[in-house]
Amino acid sequence: MNWKAAKNQTMASTIKEIKNPWLRTLAEYGLITVSIWIMVIGIYFFKFPNHFAFGGVTGFSTVFSQLLHCSASTFTTAANYALLVLGFIFLGKSVGIRTVYATIVMSVSLQALDVLVPMHCTLDVIAMILKKYTSMNIGSALMAADVAAVGLSFAMYGPSTGLFSIMGLVAKSMVVDNVIENMNLCKCFNIVCEHPQAICDFIIHDLNRSATTFEARGAYSDAHKTVIMTTMRRSQAIRLRNFIRQQEPTAFIMIENSSEIIGKGF
Repeated sequence: MNWKAAKNQTMASTIKEIKNPWLRTLAEYGLITVSIWIMVIGIYFFKFPNHFAFGGVTGFSTVFSQLLHCSASTFTTAANYALLVLGFIFLGKSVGIRTVYATIVMSVSLQALDVLVPMHCTLDVIAMILKKYTSMNIGSALMAADVAAVGLSFAMYGPSTGLFSIMGLVAKSMVVDNVIENMNLCKCFNIVCEHPQAICDFIIHDLNRSATTFEARGAYSDAHKTVIMTTMRRSQAIRLRNFIRQQEPTAFIMIENSSEIIGKGF
């Protein structure tokens, strides 16, 4: 799972490096579409037939479609559109066009599979609302929203299916915070050096980032030093680290991870 998260983060970073805004947008929506299709295939051919209620809209759809004697795909579509309305009411414009697009693609894809491959055998918005109006992080909010679906699966389908649902929910909740943090992960540099100009020029002109510099003095040597503070994406961080090693091997570099940076450019 960590490998998958790292791969997703690398793909997201690669898209962000595309200069042309139209191509970048097209690549972003292409990635969203492919990801949704992969998820829909797993939901339709694995979760629905086995009554696995891991949580989310599809978890409740697994349970309530049985109670209401309707298709799980149809219930998912109706619930998704209802949650979009709730999202716009409680979250406003922060719901975002990508959320709307992903919801529509998921709903349409499930309905298409229902027609093309009939089988007879997203509480994500709720989590966002909980995150905004409470102190919960996104993982805890998803857990709170999903526990109800797992509990209902025990009552509807018995302990065997309920236990599988618990296992899926635990795995989901353990990785969701990590995946979200990796998607937004940036590298923060503190570089102590004697010749800062070349490094600053590389940061500004080659990496298209900015930096803050301030003067310092070595505690042991009493030598004059310059400290460069900058933040960038992971792919850019590798280039900067390699450049510093070549340009000034004696420079002292401190690199820290950060998943939340607020300010211009971030």
